[in-house]
Amino acid sequence: MNKFINFIAFSLLLLSCSNTPEVVQPVVEPPVSKFAKGADISWITEMEAAGRKFYDKTGKETECFALMKALGMNSIRLRVWVNPSPAYNNTADVVVKALRAKSLGFRIMIDFHYSDNWADPGKQTKPAAWNNLDLAGLKSAIGTHTTEVLTELKKNGITPEWVQVGNETNDGMLWPTGRASTSMGNFAQMINAGYDAVKAVFPEAKVIVHISNGYDNQLFRWMFDGLKANGAKYDVIGMSLYPTYAPDYATGGWAKVNQQCLTNMNDMITRYNKEVMIVEVGMPWDSAAECKLFISDIIAKTKSLSNDKGLGVLYWEPQAYNWVGYTLGAFDNSGKPTVAMDAFLP
Repeated sequence: MNKFINFIAFSLLLLSCSNTPEVVQPVVEPPVSKFAKGADISWITEMEAAGRKFYDKTGKETECFALMKALGMNSIRLRVWVNPSPAYNNTADVVVKALRAKSLGFRIMIDFHYSDNWADPGKQTKPAAWNNLDLAGLKSAIGTHTTEVLTELKKNGITPEWVQVGNETNDGMLWPTGRASTSMGNFAQMINAGYDAVKAVFPEAKVIVHISNGYDNQLFRWMFDGLKANGAKYDVIGMSLYPTYAPDYATGGWAKVNQQCLTNMNDMITRYNKEVMIVEVGMPWDSAAECKLFISDIIAKTKSLSNDKGLGVLYWEPQAYNWVGYTLGAFDNSGKPTVAMDAFLP
């Protein structure tokens, strides 16, 4: 009797299994954070060539892009120079770095300096090959250079999400022709030459106009009022924020600077209906605990902006340690990340 009951039970089990399709649980990919947390690590190939190594907090040697990923970052920014010597940050070098970023799933920002070397508030030097060009020639050169670099990225399967047309252009670019205080109209035309070139290769990429001193609302109003009056085209207002350089840092510290930046970001959104992004931050590497508080706070403030118009926060060259005298990285002298980098963790 028991054998018969067992037989019936076994048969019912087989019938049940044969008639019921296997339930396959779907693989759910973790959502990509809309908010960009990242870094400009454009020095990386030059640092590696000089023998620099990078380590996680336990002291394990780790490839730098992978280390950025492990530290909570989802975005990488890369600068482009026209004809640099040595060749770091030229088109070929940018493609190499962008491929490394893409292989790890990073979102990518391309930062055109339109110079053979650094372009920043204190200098916006024309590339040597462009030195004798007039406004029309410079606009053509901007378009050609932008198109060539982005086309090379596209050939390699790289699609940047953001493209900066100029770097820290507080007073325009390609001086003296594009100096904003001399001719905002010329600068606006240069911005549009870059914008049109970007959109022709990557229509979905967001074009950034980037100036420094994110706490300085007067500077930002002067610049973006001027660009608006002259028909400039762009999608995002980019800011640098280095609190120790701010006039009010001595009296109010980074907290006051961040509050000023929040006020400025809100004003940019209201006044111009643009998205904003902190594309560069940094503090002294040996003030790591304070830097962590600063970054955590500015991330929270940027996330708080209305209608998700605060796109992200990126550290400038955090991996730089014992490197060309730069002291605003976020790694210690042994090549390990400081606690400042914890601000980017989920």
